[in-house]
Amino acid sequence: MVGKNPGDLLEKNYLLLNLNDPCEISDVSWIKPGKVLREVTLTTIGAKAAIDFTSFHNMQYVEFDAGWYGPENNDASDARAVNLDPARSKGPLDLEEVIRYAKSKNIDILLYVNRKALEKQLDDLLPVYKKWGIAGIKFGFVQVGSQKVTAWLHESIKKVAAYQMVADVHDEYRPSGFSRTYPNFLTMEGIRGDEESPSNHHTLITMFTRMLAGQGDNTICYFNERVDKKMGSHASQLAKAVCIFSPLQFLYWYDKASPSLDKKDGLWGTTNYIGDEPELEFFDNVPTVWEETKVLHARIGEYGVIARRKDNEWFIGGINAEQKRTLNISFSFLDPGAKYLAKIYSDDPSVNTRTHVRIDRIEIDMNTVYPAELGSNKGIAMHIVPQK
Repeated sequence: MVGKNPGDLLEKNYLLLNLNDPCEISDVSWIKPGKVLREVTLTTIGAKAAIDFTSFHNMQYVEFDAGWYGPENNDASDARAVNLDPARSKGPLDLEEVIRYAKSKNIDILLYVNRKALEKQLDDLLPVYKKWGIAGIKFGFVQVGSQKVTAWLHESIKKVAAYQMVADVHDEYRPSGFSRTYPNFLTMEGIRGDEESPSNHHTLITMFTRMLAGQGDNTICYFNERVDKKMGSHASQLAKAVCIFSPLQFLYWYDKASPSLDKKDGLWGTTNYIGDEPELEFFDNVPTVWEETKVLHARIGEYGVIARRKDNEWFIGGINAEQKRTLNISFSFLDPGAKYLAKIYSDDPSVNTRTHVRIDRIEIDMNTVYPAELGSNKGIAMHIVPQK
């Protein structure tokens, strides 16, 4: 790949994808991108709270992570039935009732399965999950690197597609563009995402290196204390939903939808609960797939501003590393003669919420230049809609 600068390269990251064979799935209408909430309690009560939250906040999936079928690293754990890992949940979890409730709210369910169970049980699991009404599988701790294990993984993606399920492959799988041929392969990790508490500096390296290879499941945190203590800011977390492309976008990683039985859980310690801060509307509105991308500012490890369009709305994410700076954001990519309303989400310690995100509204057009003042390790997000 050749580009004039890092941003130009990122705008051309379709190259790897298009080196692969065309789509092999004749009807792709069942493949649904969307936003995902991980259900961390592995209980019926917690699951229904997660479904209520996702339904209200324009999310599409709830995912049950490790522990729902037993200890994931135990070869004896059987992923064909619910058998909770006691180290992760005290239960109870009535998965059949949860799936019924999810469907009543138009929410789909994803299941995490460790590669130990997948390697020995995949052919048995798929008809079972199809009968249950499961929409997709998150592959855990896959083996990577060799031709043998990559061939197994790609063959598994094909099998998952035959049952009309989507896939998210975690851990060190390297993106290869195979999702062009099997687009049910919606996202993959291969990224040092928010589970590792990356600094904005690290995220700004990821944005212009790893993301050249395609989509990345970053597991975006929001309320967890690591955001304030180790990472960037809440506005820069909002910006990640634009800056880190993933057709399956996990939001509120480590956070928990309330109500729940109690605010202090004997297994997990003090648990973070998702609040009702006004800026959550940005996560509600942001898409996970796009029709156009413009990189407005890019310096690897230092700063980045990306604008993406879905239909006639634009979303902008801006992330800054250690050095305080002002970045002029030009809206010259907007339609000539049209007027727009921009909602701007920025960090402001004077805002009396636990996330300290300020919301401003301004009218703009293609001639507007907005001076974004970004403090050390701060960010900015924007939602731009045409004026009627």
